Amino acid sequence: MENTRVYADSMVVPSPAPMPAAPGTGTRRLWWHLAEMALAMVVGMLLLGPLWDAAGAPLGITKTLGRPDVAALVMATNMTVGMTVWMRYRAHHWRGVVEMAAAMYVPFLVVLVPFWAGRLDGDALMLGGHLLMVPAMVLVAVRHRHETPVAVRRHPAVVALAHRWPTGLALLMTVDMWVEPKVLNPWTMLVLPGGYLLIGVVRRTLRGPGVLATQLVGLVAWVALTLAAVAVGGQTAAWLVALGWLAHAGWDLAHHRTGRVVPRWYTEGCAVLDTTLAGIMIVAILTGAV
Repeated sequence: MENTRVYADSMVVPSPAPMPAAPGTGTRRLWWHLAEMALAMVVGMLLLGPLWDAAGAPLGITKTLGRPDVAALVMATNMTVGMTVWMRYRAHHWRGVVEMAAAMYVPFLVVLVPFWAGRLDGDALMLGGHLLMVPAMVLVAVRHRHETPVAVRRHPAVVALAHRWPTGLALLMTVDMWVEPKVLNPWTMLVLPGGYLLIGVVRRTLRGPGVLATQLVGLVAWVALTLAAVAVGGQTAAWLVALGWLAHAGWDLAHHRTGRVVPRWYTEGCAVLDTTLAGIMIVAILTGAV
């Protein structure tokens, strides 16, 4: 547990050991750190991507943003911002943050040369940049894996938000639906029970009394609901899809209380995601957007 001193300005200064507890040590800790970085990069793209799109038309740069080379650098920027915020929150030194940022930009700068020479197309540019980014990030993480964390200031509100990161991530994943409400394809409901079964197999949490049977009942229920929605079509199908996602939020809450099968962070994020998407779909149905 961190020892903290609270100053009159409500800023919290942790003691010089604020790094997160990661599962295991050595290699497992390294991979855990890389997984955090990847998640922070995704969050950066989800949060900043729509802002670039929204700013494109007023600034008259929509066409420029659509160029593959510019799009690659914008994506690298979005990922770097998310990564920087998270690494500083996790009390990494600035030198490590700067090197990790370089690990995201340099690979794209390398493949931009053959792209500009006409040797690569836009898809190859994106693919090549991401493929080179992975070993570059690993090298930076290995180089700084033994560094002592720095003391950082965190406002209590920031700490509270960080603890609710699954909720924040779930809301970010629904941003596009806020702008253009719609009803998802009925087949997307198969992801709902499938995620629990997959995670349960990986975590080996399906072995308890009645656990596997409960998950299979859920699978049958949502498969039946999916097939019914596909069969009837129209607005009835739209309601079935929306209610299917909303019902799964209740499934998430039940599992959050028990802590069985999947981690609680997963049930928290999944419940928020399911509820938000269901609400947006209901709004889309009621407003005639479908």
